[in-house]
Amino acid sequence: MNIKHDHSRRRLLCGCAGLAALGLVACSRKDDSAGNAPQDFSAQASCSLDGMLLAEYPGPKGQLRYVGDQQTQWFCDTVELLSTLLRPEQVRALQSAYVQDMAQADWEQPRGHWIDARSAFFVLGSKRRGSMGPTAASFADEAAAKVFAQQWGGKALRYAEIKPEMVDLSGGALHDTRM
Repeated sequence: MNIKHDHSRRRLLCGCAGLAALGLVACSRKDDSAGNAPQDFSAQASCSLDGMLLAEYPGPKGQLRYVGDQQTQWFCDTVELLSTLLRPEQVRALQSAYVQDMAQADWEQPRGHWIDARSAFFVLGSKRRGSMGPTAASFADEAAAKVFAQQWGGKALRYAEIKPEMVDLSGGALHDTRM
């Protein structure tokens, strides 16, 4: 038995196994990042909470995905998304959460311009209305949020500053005359 040959063979096998493992990790990371990328909604996409069609209403929309579930959960209003994210009973691990940058998107027919909800700035209490009435206008940039607040009223807040009671859904649908 040649010890030197055995040692070289062991190194080769370990190296191949290591490369195979790295390849699997790289593939899974590529799949995960594709799963994390924001999508745009179709004309038939409906809100996960109330079934309303997103395309039929103005104002910023939201989307999220949970770990282990590649199905996108759509929200026809950012208040609904924020309420879901900030609920104390929310225990599902979150993979991604996106809202639209309303400095870029058209308010009446918002499409695209998705940003991470947890790094966004929100204007609460403005005169602009979304699908459920009062909404939280979302922005990638704090300066854009402040300009919006000056024009339409409300207060610009970072995601981390929003409390669950600020995005309470009780009564929102009760005041929507379009339903």
